[in-house]
Amino acid sequence: MDAILSELRATSPWEAAAAAIGLAYLLLAVRRNLLCWLCAFISTSIYLVLFARASLYMQSVLQVFYLAMAVYGFIDWRKGRTSSGDVAIRSWTWQQHLLAAALVVAAALVNGWLLTRSTHAVSPYVDSFVTWGSVITTWMVARRVIENWLYWIVVDAVAAWLYFSQGLLLTTLLFIIYLGIVVRGYFVWRSEQAAQRAAALAGGVEQPAITSGDHAIR
Repeated sequence: MDAILSELRATSPWEAAAAAIGLAYLLLAVRRNLLCWLCAFISTSIYLVLFARASLYMQSVLQVFYLAMAVYGFIDWRKGRTSSGDVAIRSWTWQQHLLAAALVVAAALVNGWLLTRSTHAVSPYVDSFVTWGSVITTWMVARRVIENWLYWIVVDAVAAWLYFSQGLLLTTLLFIIYLGIVVRGYFVWRSEQAAQRAAALAGGVEQPAITSGDHAIR
């Protein structure tokens, strides 16, 4: 406990700020609040610098992607709404999930191998898995795909171990908290998706954006 408290006291104010804003992003995302993307943009900007200093190269690249997704997600959530004004929720087919999983594994293996040969990156394969898993999952969030929460359970658990191994204690604790929130997020979104489907059926209007996912990952 003394060691943990000592590490917490040594945590930089920037890491603390990034962790707090990142937590706000996730809580707002559960509620499908557009402000979540503003929090994502700010938190990501801080983590971009922190991960670069920690020699987590792929995590640094990931933050650049997050910045772009924060802008895209804000735009897509504003446009993708039901008639009542709520953010419409999608689902992917099992074929899409199989393709997504295959892409993540293949990309992580290739990326990890390249990092091992050409850099001094820390935990290259784990870093690569977290990176590419986060890429796919963040895209799912931006596209309002409900299964993103299930993907985050795996990605966040692996990420928590990675950050702990690099002494980013507060960020590790944040990701452990994330695990609890993403489970809640899934059930909240599932309940809302069911309500949206019921409303669509009651209104006699078919809404593909609510009842089905994209036919391709694009």
